[in-house]
Amino acid sequence: MPNKAKADAEERNIAAAAKCRAEHSFPPKLTGWDFYRSINSPKFIVAPMVDQSELAWRILSRRYNSELCYTPMFNAKLFAKEEKYREEHWAGLNQGLGGGGPNDRPLVAQFCANDPEYLLQAALMVAPYCDAVDINLGCPQHIARRGHYGSFLMEDWPLIASLISTLHKHLPIPVTAKIRVFPEVDKTVAYAKMVVEAGAQILVVHGRLREMKGHLTGVADWEKIRQVREAVGHLVPVIANGNILYHEDVAACIEKTGCAGVMSAEGNLYNPAIFTPDHPESWKLAEEYLTICDELDTKIAYTRGHLFKIFRPSLNVHTDLRTELAATTSRQEMWEVTRKLKARLIQDEEESAKRGESFEGRKDDNGFPILPHWVAQPYFRQPMPPQDEKKASARGTENGDSPATTSGKRTAGEAVDQDDASSVREKQKNDKNANKKPKKSPVIICADPACQNSYSPKCIYQRCKQCCRNYQREQNRFDCPGHVIKSAQQQQEEKEAKENKAKEALRAQESGETPSLPRIDSEEALAGVALEGMIVSPSEANDATMSEGKVNNCSVI
Repeated sequence: MPNKAKADAEERNIAAAAKCRAEHSFPPKLTGWDFYRSINSPKFIVAPMVDQSELAWRILSRRYNSELCYTPMFNAKLFAKEEKYREEHWAGLNQGLGGGGPNDRPLVAQFCANDPEYLLQAALMVAPYCDAVDINLGCPQHIARRGHYGSFLMEDWPLIASLISTLHKHLPIPVTAKIRVFPEVDKTVAYAKMVVEAGAQILVVHGRLREMKGHLTGVADWEKIRQVREAVGHLVPVIANGNILYHEDVAACIEKTGCAGVMSAEGNLYNPAIFTPDHPESWKLAEEYLTICDELDTKIAYTRGHLFKIFRPSLNVHTDLRTELAATTSRQEMWEVTRKLKARLIQDEEESAKRGESFEGRKDDNGFPILPHWVAQPYFRQPMPPQDEKKASARGTENGDSPATTSGKRTAGEAVDQDDASSVREKQKNDKNANKKPKKSPVIICADPACQNSYSPKCIYQRCKQCCRNYQREQNRFDCPGHVIKSAQQQQEEKEAKENKAKEALRAQESGETPSLPRIDSEEALAGVALEGMIVSPSEANDATMSEGKVNNCSVI
């Protein structure tokens, strides 16, 4: 039976691929280095980021020397099955509008998946509008654990090989993959070889373990990336991901790893000009981004999240505007906050110049540049401490001691991750203690750790609209009254009604009761009644008998 199911799936895959090729024209499918050279051998690459590498952000990044961009990560099953999900994440796809058109190329579309057939269906939909399709094998978030995708497939090598090989065999454009490393170098190299042998034509290696995320992000291991590149780099281009804070880190990473290019995620979010030597004023980047968003009608949630990151150093100084930005619900309001902050930052810069301050060549104790808060710059996270230090820190906290020592500087070695959400809540608490009445309702930030939006009190999951709907889809439960997904809720209600009906029938059968049937008053109506999947004619109904009895002249069959 499994062989037959596999054969049937293969037939469907062949038919779907043939249909896509018949409806669209594709250049010859290239592999490995030939494919890489066909897209101009990009060195500066913007990573796929959920809800953050959207079209408007890609346009901004390309203006600052980004040579290849990835789409946000899409859920392959939802993308293949739900038209509304596709429209939300790739507007105009049904009308043949792909991404940002010719100005948004080269472009790689990324999917998370654990089913090869759904993955191929989704990939075929976007294949005419991008240069390759990437499989996310690196996402470390809890939602990936629940959905069984991303880095939580790292132990299931047969499934990973099936996902990649299915696209490699049937997709008219190349397939690529993005992975994380194992603690062991040998296992990491073997894993990379398996991914390449399955058909990946570009391999992106994030040099962090699956456990290294959020406050425990730590430092990426360039040495492991180098060893992967030595093992498979002669077959396919290997791209390094991790530790890219400044433009100078790009050259250092390429020199250390020997990789063909470098991918930036968080570094790009805090400074979209990271692939240039410059640190533009944050307000200039914000105005440029907002102008693009106005033209493309970008989602408010995406826009607000980007502004928080661009302005992060300045919002730690002008905290009142951080609260105001968190409460914005329109781009017009975001423009107003941006203009207010712009005026203050220009004033800060002028006053700094009057005082004769210079940041040229200034570095902190770890050798990182000290930059003024009004320019775009990286955000440092606290490194992942050893387990014994974490336990000691926990014991110290229980005794009333501070869990960490701080010097007031934000360095890679000792930076405390003060999230925007925590800062906003702390300010509200302080305002309350000072008996100050806020002018606006308290701003409560979305429970999704990657989101900076406020959530509605009606949301039972304490998320903003988009995050709540994504969460409901992942959990397959559609019960939030504040963010109803009507189509999914209706399907769920119909499914529950069907299940309840089946349970009632089963209980009736076990108790020996005769299930009730609707009253039939005419032979014409009787002729169209379906009983247990059979259409019963009047004559058959009159002749049929059974031990359980008859109902309304119609035997139960």
